[in-house]
Amino acid sequence: MVTPVMTQSAENFVTPMSVSALSQEKVFNQLFDLTDEAEMGHIELSRSADLIIVVPASADFIAKTATGQANDLASTIILATDTNVLMAPAMNVRMWENPLTQKNVKTLDNNGIKFIGPNQGQMACGEFGFGRMAEVDEILEEIELYFCDKKLHGLHFLVTSGPTREPLDPVRFIGNRSSGLQGEAIAKELIAKGAEVTFVTGPVDLEPPRGSNVIRVETADEMYDAVHSSLPADVAIFTAAVADWKIKNTNDQKLKKQTDKLPTFDLIENKDILASVSKLKKNRPKFVMGFAAETGNILENAKSKLKKKGCDCIVANDVSLGTKTMGGNENTAIIVSEFGIEKLPTMSKRALAKILVNKISQSLEGMDD
Repeated sequence: MVTPVMTQSAENFVTPMSVSALSQEKVFNQLFDLTDEAEMGHIELSRSADLIIVVPASADFIAKTATGQANDLASTIILATDTNVLMAPAMNVRMWENPLTQKNVKTLDNNGIKFIGPNQGQMACGEFGFGRMAEVDEILEEIELYFCDKKLHGLHFLVTSGPTREPLDPVRFIGNRSSGLQGEAIAKELIAKGAEVTFVTGPVDLEPPRGSNVIRVETADEMYDAVHSSLPADVAIFTAAVADWKIKNTNDQKLKKQTDKLPTFDLIENKDILASVSKLKKNRPKFVMGFAAETGNILENAKSKLKKKGCDCIVANDVSLGTKTMGGNENTAIIVSEFGIEKLPTMSKRALAKILVNKISQSLEGMDD
């Protein structure tokens, strides 16, 4: 059930009748409504909600809330509530970046009010920048996170994601097509279940999962250091596509074309992050999951990797050209562990994340029995 409360400004954009028709509930918009206030309506509204969401949250409403004003029904509800509040800011980019607005946001954040967005993009005023309201799907996802079962509360998960880039010179690098979507989906699912997540990510065009401790890296060496500095962890999940090799001697100047002469490079192996954590004698996570991106002999390679790396589980997927696994929204995985082999059908990376997190949760419960 959604109980809509509208400010006077909101009524300039959409009528209460329209909102009532969409929500199938009465719209509340008057602080001094004799019928409602005879029963202390603003107090009842503020206390009966499981979650209060302000969408969109204007600069004016944020400022009123930060200074404790209560001159309309909506602001009075916020001031009188004892439940959680989520705000989705939307305003001109200059208004969002104004130090006064940022001070007000910080004040509310320090008092437990959560924010989602704003995003960067084109706004109604024609300007571009941060100030665009978070997408509806993002807001719904945040609401879902709030109401999810928190069975992993108190556990620390380490997740690596995305590609690494090994420089040839200051301009060029060796890399791969990993988008980081699978790692992001897993981290979001963990956060939804109450886990503390350290998210080590290579360079990707994604916003990191909200609520995670984000560590951004470029190279495999940087990822190795970030992973080991983030231990101990209860569980480590290595979805990152780490480059196997790096240039032995990186050029500090941009390489130039030379007539009839091609540059040559000496390659050396990068540190094996998955094996280094799996084989720890101290601070080894209770459960270590690795990923294997393969283009052939997928099951055989996954079995070999499981044994070689010493991890508890390998999730193998086919990244051959045409599968669109790398950079796409779907994945076809095979889960390989000492307990057997499970071949999964093609599904969204978010759906796969739910399956993997549930399996890890079950494994942890089995360890406690």
